[in-house]
Parts: sequence; structure tokens; C-alpha cells
Amino acid sequence: MTAHSSKSWSLRITAGVAVVFGMLTIISGGRVLFGGSAAKEAAGDAVPFVLWFNFLSGFLYVLAGIGIAMHQRWAAWTAIGLAAGIAGVFALFGLHILQGEAFEMRTVGAMVLRLVVWVVIAVVAFRSAAAN
Repeated sequence: MTAHSSKSWSLRITAGVAVVFGMLTIISGGRVLFGGSAAKEAAGDAVPFVLWFNFLSGFLYVLAGIGIAMHQRWAAWTAIGLAAGIAGVFALFGLHILQGEAFEMRTVGAMVLRLVVWVVIAVVAFRSAAAN
């Protein structure tokens, strides 16, 4: 296997993860935001600004994934911006928690997962863009 085909596979996998993660984010966030009282009850103490950020960023996840698959340099910058945005919202969420406001512990786990996934996607996309 050549280095080029290995890089191509890593980009395809990265792009696929970004698109699937985005679609799942849109579906899960949309269900809570627009799914009625049963969906809101199931979400528990969801924090509105975190929920809206995650839902809306899901569309950018899909866009970034498509851009990564098409080897577009802007997609690497989009992934970096998403990772930074997630980190910023996570920090604000931390302040929300420190102020004693209601939250769901699963949101902490979800934000950790989002941040790790998007840092990895950003690194892979940026390395690929820098190599071109």
C-alpha cells in the first residue's frame, strides 16, 4: 500500500465519520428541539444553548465532512473552527454547571466525545491540507 492510498483512506474514513456524526447530531438534537413534550422529558435537564449549538453545528459537521471527502482546504479550517467552537461552548457549559444550574451528566460525556472527535478530524484534515 502506498502512502497516497493510505492518506486517501484516512481522509475517506474521517469524512465519513464527520458526515455520520453530523447526521446523528441533527437527528438527536432535532428530536429534542422539535419532538414534543415526550422528547423534552426524555432529554431531562438539557441546557438550551448547548442543545441549539449542537443541533446547528450538526449541519456544519456534514458540510465539513463533504469538504474533507472532496479534499477542500476550507474543510480543514471548518473542522478547526468546529473544534474551537465546541471547546468554547463546553467552557460555557462548565460555567453553567459551576453556577449550580441544572444539567444532565450525559451532556458532559457527549461534549467530551464531540470535542475529541472534532479535534481528531481537524488534525487529520489539516495535515492533509498542509501536505497538498
